[in-house]
Amino acid sequence: MRLIPYLSFDGQCREAFDFYAAALGGKLLGPMTYGESPMRDEMPAESRDRVMHVQLDADGATLMGADGPPPHDGRGNTCINVDVQTIAEAERIFAALAEGGQVQMPLAETFWAHRWGALADRYGKPWMVNCMKPMP
Repeated sequence: MRLIPYLSFDGQCREAFDFYAAALGGKLLGPMTYGESPMRDEMPAESRDRVMHVQLDADGATLMGADGPPPHDGRGNTCINVDVQTIAEAERIFAALAEGGQVQMPLAETFWAHRWGALADRYGKPWMVNCMKPMP
């Protein structure tokens, strides 16, 4: 399991991650925009140039981010992405963190993950649980 900070932006994600990569000496994986994703037809036209996901790898550390949409809508929120290897582990951790909290996006299969979901725990802290599919 890896715990990865996930930063939310409101249109500044690409600029911010270019800055972070230069400052930290890291390498960017992506970014992918909403318009480049399999979800493009479900997204409003004005959001298609926004970053859906970007990852920065720097000296063994990982930072991820995106420009909205909810539940990561760019209000300065940071959440923790729990990256796990199995569906069973994703389901167990998601259920444990959701107990007494509020599920924002139920744990389900997506085009990028065997399982992904988002929630706020009983203390109001935001989490995502990700069991990634192999990336091309």
